[in-house]
Amino acid sequence: MTTRKVAAVTGGASGIGAAAAQRLAADGYDIAIIDMNAQGGEANAKAIAGRGRNAKFYTCDVSDAKAVETIAETIEKEMGPVGVLVTAAALIPNTESVLDMDMPAHDRMWKVNYNGTLYSCQSFARRMVPRAKGAIVTLGSINSRMPLPLPAYNPGKVAIERLTQLLAVELGRHSIRVNSVAPTYVMTPPLRQKVADGQRDMGKIMGVHALPYLPEPTDIADAIAFLASDQARAITGILLPVDSGWLSAVPYRTYAGGVPWEE
Repeated sequence: MTTRKVAAVTGGASGIGAAAAQRLAADGYDIAIIDMNAQGGEANAKAIAGRGRNAKFYTCDVSDAKAVETIAETIEKEMGPVGVLVTAAALIPNTESVLDMDMPAHDRMWKVNYNGTLYSCQSFARRMVPRAKGAIVTLGSINSRMPLPLPAYNPGKVAIERLTQLLAVELGRHSIRVNSVAPTYVMTPPLRQKVADGQRDMGKIMGVHALPYLPEPTDIADAIAFLASDQARAITGILLPVDSGWLSAVPYRTYAGGVPWEE
């Protein structure tokens, strides 16, 4: 009897989470989509099922620890042991200053982005430990490496990177790997709309990258799938940038002595 492979993806109704769910399904996983967006979650589950994989949508607010624990238990009963967890659920803000920030929004972002990642890792890892097998991929950001004017989101992504490293050490003895991906700006539907509405300047966005290409959700999904695969069996505790060279280009292009070429 062939054991079915199951992956759980928080934030799997749209954007990077949806792309990760589709990519893991292509790798032979049955997919549990966890999200608050029922319309998007059901649609993605239906699309995945149409390609021959079992996929189910589960409504859950990842900022609620008890709800996450209940969903983890339900998924394992209904779909089988979860071997891969992707924590892509997140809120994304606009820029603001620390002194004038919206504190209720700040608190909500930490509850969803950081606490949601923590609760998801706890609930699913506790079930992976007795099986001594599993892979977790958290969604980090280039925000983890440099200060940006996002006073809730930015420190939260730093915290997720550190949490990833802590979990990598604690779970490593159980043969469970924990890694993170760090996207730059990603050409998601919301970003396309903001560009179309004049809220984002593509010239400025592309001007801080080394490559003349902005990643799509599928590019991030490919990196997630790699870190979840046996090809990465010796990799744990890392933050993998998928950033078109953003981390290299920002300090290079802002060097006070100038750069040796012109645009």
